[in-house]
Amino acid sequence: MRHRVLAPTVLVLIGFMTPRWESIRAQEQANPEHVEMIVGFLSDADKDIRSLAYDQIRTEAVGEAATKRFAESLSVLASEARIGLLSALADRGDRSAKPAVTTVLASSKDESVRAAAIRALGKLGDATDIPALISLLTAPADSTKEAARASLVQLRGDDVLPVMIESIANLDPRVRVALVEILTARRALTAIPTLLKLAAGKEATVRAAAMAALGQLAGPEHVGGMAQGVLTAVKGAERTAAEKNLMFVCSRIPEKDERAEPLRSAMQTLEAHEQIVMLSTLGRIGGASALREVDQAIASPRPKLHTAGIQAISNWPDASVAGRLIELAKSDEHDDHRRKARMALIRIAPLPDGRTDVEKLDLLQAAFDLADDDQQRNYALARAAAIRLIETLRFVLPYVDQDRYAQQACQTVVDLAHHRKLRDKNKQEFHAALDKVIKTSSDTVVVERANRYKLGQTWVRPR
Repeated sequence: MRHRVLAPTVLVLIGFMTPRWESIRAQEQANPEHVEMIVGFLSDADKDIRSLAYDQIRTEAVGEAATKRFAESLSVLASEARIGLLSALADRGDRSAKPAVTTVLASSKDESVRAAAIRALGKLGDATDIPALISLLTAPADSTKEAARASLVQLRGDDVLPVMIESIANLDPRVRVALVEILTARRALTAIPTLLKLAAGKEATVRAAAMAALGQLAGPEHVGGMAQGVLTAVKGAERTAAEKNLMFVCSRIPEKDERAEPLRSAMQTLEAHEQIVMLSTLGRIGGASALREVDQAIASPRPKLHTAGIQAISNWPDASVAGRLIELAKSDEHDDHRRKARMALIRIAPLPDGRTDVEKLDLLQAAFDLADDDQQRNYALARAAAIRLIETLRFVLPYVDQDRYAQQACQTVVDLAHHRKLRDKNKQEFHAALDKVIKTSSDTVVVERANRYKLGQTWVRPR
């Protein structure tokens, strides 16, 4: 009924505009009568009429004079209509609307309107708006912060990136981190020299953000600078993340055996103790030349160098070192080193590196047999979920009956059952396994998944 009532009004509007559309496009300025009609519809109570007006503002009613007239309406519209008009003016892209937009931003107390005005600046603003937008990154309202971030990503102009990059030096750490993330989203390659400096700076949060950005933006030629970021990072979670970001850069080199070369070259310029630290990163990159250096370190009688070599080979990105890890797991003279090798073997067993699933399962079972505590065995049961074979189910299922491993085994069974093709091809075995899970698991989500999979239903992880 509502659409029947509105239809004549909409038809009148369309009828008024249609004959003029082609001529309007050809003009530098829209017909003033046309503009005023659109302005009138901006305050219409019906949102469909307002939407038609917004479409006209976006694409049809051309010219700076029309833009300014539309922008004037921002001062008299209700919040919902203001938000719609701000979006339309932003898409219109005529920067003559910016003064009215900044007035709304300065005067409105409605957070939704303010956020819309901030978003509009992303398309209508320029480098002069950067300081104001940066200041909004710490605003109390999340909608304001998110809008400011989006606008800083969108801003265009030859001077935008230089101003952003120059601004970093004068910001507090929290805002620096946000701006580094914005530069990353912009794919700002010109920011790389600044990011390299930040990666070796004093603030841990800024270092971490800079290394994450370099992991996405940097190339092999920047690995030497990133190595300084790794060396500056605090040992533990920060250094591990820094190492991985350097590894991401090297992993983009097409030839696998050449990926370690930028870091190997950079290491030659470092002090001996720094080279030892960087062995861990070298292990994450892998490859034949890296393995030669790591093996030399493992063979060293120097305890620090030997330990660094064990850490490096334990970080390896594929299963090519499985035989070496098995040897170390059995024969290294240090308990901690043997354990590290076993954990590494479990980690690499299911990695996708060209081996068949059968080969992956064989290696995982070998690693399980080498394990000497419950933590390692439960880790192996967890890693088994990545090997989608019925033989994997048969390997895991007996541990549902053993208290020390039951909960992890139940989790792995439902993870395997999640894959419909595997489950449907082996329905009888999976149904029996899921029945055991339902009786055994203490995790309500695991039990729910088991019941759903038995019924042939799907399950989506809650966000």
